[in-house]
Amino acid sequence: MTKIRSTTVCGIFHNGEVALGADGQATMDKHIAKSNVKKIRKLLDGKIVTGFAGSTADAFTLLERFEEKLNAYQSNMKRAAIELAKDWRKDQYLRKLEAMMVVANKDELLIISGTGDVLEPDNQIAAIGSGSMYAHAAALALKKHAPHLSAEEMVREALNIAADICIYTNHNLIIETPAK
Repeated sequence: MTKIRSTTVCGIFHNGEVALGADGQATMDKHIAKSNVKKIRKLLDGKIVTGFAGSTADAFTLLERFEEKLNAYQSNMKRAAIELAKDWRKDQYLRKLEAMMVVANKDELLIISGTGDVLEPDNQIAAIGSGSMYAHAAALALKKHAPHLSAEEMVREALNIAADICIYTNHNLIIETPAK
C-alpha cells in the first residue's frame, strides 16, 4: 500500500525571533497527491507552532499526543517533547509511526525524531522531510551571509530554495511565528 507523505519543514531562531514554515506538497510514491497541505499547526493559542513531515496520519497521531503532553506539563514545551519521546520509545504502536516534528515557541526550537529523540538543533536551524538538507543548507548560508533578514524571511527563502531543487517540495508555503 502506497503511503501519502508530507515533505519539507524548516524552522529558524534568529535575532530573538523564531519562524517555522513548510511547503504544501504531499506525495504518493512518485506522484503529487496534493499541493496545498497545511503542515504547520498552532497550539496553545499560537504560543507553540509545530510542523510535521512523514506519513500524514502518523504525524497527526504525534501531534495529538504532543498536545496531550503539553496539557499534562503546564505548557512546558521541552518537557512535553521529552515525555512524548519517552512514550515513543516504550510504546510498540508509537514506535511504528513514520513521522517527525519540529516544535517552536518564542524561546526554543526542537526536533522530535521518529526514533524518539528530542534534539536542540545546531545553529538554531531545524529542518525535516524530503527537502530538509536543501532547506538546512540554504538557512545556514542565509544566517551567515544575510543576518539582516528576519527569521520569517530566512525560512521563506530557505524553503523556496529547497523547492527549486527538491522534486518533493513545492512553493506553496505556510510560515508561522509563535505568539509572545
